[in-house]
Amino acid sequence: MASEQPTSLDHEDPPTETEPLLGRPGDAIQKPNEPMLRNLYLGTGILAQAGGVIFLALIWAAVFTNPLLPLFSPHPLLQSLGVFTLLQAILVLQPTAAPDSKVVGARVHASLNLLSFLLFAAGVAIIETNKVRSGNPHFHSLHGYLGVATAAVLLVQYIFGFLIWGVPAVFGGVDKAKALWKYHRYSGYALLLLILATVTSAVDTDYNKNVLDIKLWSILVAVILVILGVYPRIQLAKLGIYRAH
Repeated sequence: MASEQPTSLDHEDPPTETEPLLGRPGDAIQKPNEPMLRNLYLGTGILAQAGGVIFLALIWAAVFTNPLLPLFSPHPLLQSLGVFTLLQAILVLQPTAAPDSKVVGARVHASLNLLSFLLFAAGVAIIETNKVRSGNPHFHSLHGYLGVATAAVLLVQYIFGFLIWGVPAVFGGVDKAKALWKYHRYSGYALLLLILATVTSAVDTDYNKNVLDIKLWSILVAVILVILGVYPRIQLAKLGIYRAH
């Protein structure tokens, strides 16, 4: 995005794409020749990883320490793994700045998103099969309503992102498609909050109350860590926001 250049020493420096939401410019940016893997825990990313690991551990430990139900137990396992994979897709792309790292990051981001989509789809298929065979209502709880809403928004987000990245001609060419990336990012960060709300609401389901017994506070700890890890690393310029320095 074009910005006015300073005309004297009294003017402020032009904003750069290295300024995070919280912190100083360059605090959460991938430096030249740094491995892409480092993006996963750079800066506050380590907090997000801690939250993701805690979340996975809570779900998987609770499921495997209780009787396994073939048409139910895979649902929380697959969905939690999908959330964790989606988190990695966000973290790996956030710090990219150089053109070559953006290209590699976008490919990794897309691959991880595809994997998370397959995990989510498998989890939904399991629970829907369970409801059809058991005759249980599809909308039985807040978690159910949020789950359907999240799945719908996720699908739109996946399609939108894929078209911008893989088929830019749909939007009139590469330059016009690039101008839409910020909207994909805005919706992606909003969607992450919806996903976190959906997983949090699962503690109030009958399955958790009667079988898993995962405490609300423990899920909230994981969710808060994810939020504290992801959102401070947001690169403002990638959202079309420029602050004066």
